[in-house]
Amino acid sequence: MKLVLLWMYHDLMDLYGDKGNVETFKYRCAKRGIELEVRNGSLDQTIEMEDVDIFFMGGGADREQNFIYQDLLSRKEAIRNLLHRGCQFLLICGGYQLFGQYYKDQDGQVVEGLGFFPYYTIASDRSHRCIGNIAIETRLDNEVVQVVGFENHGGQTKQVDTPFGRVLSGHGNEYKSAFEGFMNEQVIATYMHGPLLPKNPKVADFILQKALKRKGMTMALKPLEDEWENKAREIMLKRLK
Repeated sequence: MKLVLLWMYHDLMDLYGDKGNVETFKYRCAKRGIELEVRNGSLDQTIEMEDVDIFFMGGGADREQNFIYQDLLSRKEAIRNLLHRGCQFLLICGGYQLFGQYYKDQDGQVVEGLGFFPYYTIASDRSHRCIGNIAIETRLDNEVVQVVGFENHGGQTKQVDTPFGRVLSGHGNEYKSAFEGFMNEQVIATYMHGPLLPKNPKVADFILQKALKRKGMTMALKPLEDEWENKAREIMLKRLK
């Protein structure tokens, strides 16, 4: 079995170690004998998307977002086709924001988003920046899971109808909000850096399982020994509680 992961703007959108998410996918696939092809895509490159199973995009500051958004918009129909074909998406911070309607920075400049989802983001003043460790509670299939990460964003994302999870500690989509991220059948979009997946292996496997199901593999993934991953998560949860 083979999966194809596309890492968009690997050279520009890699804030706070987001590349660790790709390394986690590679590790967990290799342990199970699943071939994972990782493709890197960036500005003005011709990118083959027809057979992509997982689309990953990390976070970046306003400067990086301003660099990439026109290139991203030029790929809108190709990305829409991925959504229609059942591709799984993991979007972190700036990637999360740019799949919404728009992002308005502190100078009032509006960066157009892909507009696939109804939410939008407005930059806050410095006193309302969301920064620090965060824990949320989410549901992955029929299991309630606590997820930890690190958030550092000035953007306040509004009009999110289906959040990734309920905030246990930290801020989330807005300063001191009750909910974090966006989630549907194909997308997990979140402000959680750190990176997200090394400390939250159940989230990684949730995405991999869905990607494999698209390829016709319906059996459950072989469990892995996640002692250190779970210890890191539990230590953070205890610290936040």
